[in-house]
Amino acid sequence: MKYILMTYESQTDMDARGSDGSRRQGRYWADWKAFGEALAKAGVVESMHGLQPEDTAATVNLIDGRPKIVEGPYAAREAQLGGYFIIEVPTRDAAIQWATRCPAAVNGAVEVRPLLLKG
Repeated sequence: MKYILMTYESQTDMDARGSDGSRRQGRYWADWKAFGEALAKAGVVESMHGLQPEDTAATVNLIDGRPKIVEGPYAAREAQLGGYFIIEVPTRDAAIQWATRCPAAVNGAVEVRPLLLKG
């Protein structure tokens, strides 16, 4: 089964990566590199990407058929969506086990959700 692990990070952790992900050094990036390598070595990762900071987001709704565009993320919260991993593992428990190893679980959170697939 395929799952998405959505990583939510504190502003401090988002700042550690730099606005364009250019600060690829230090403990922050070492932890993320190790996690990505563990997923790859286990053969469970399909894709993984970090996201630009939330101030680059736009939220789109249709109101009476017309687009309403709001600058910023859908939901403001203490932590922001920092990235995601698409993994394929046999069970929900296995996906949760991977989430417990994710660096975002330390200061933020990791949401685990199965993908809705055709079939």
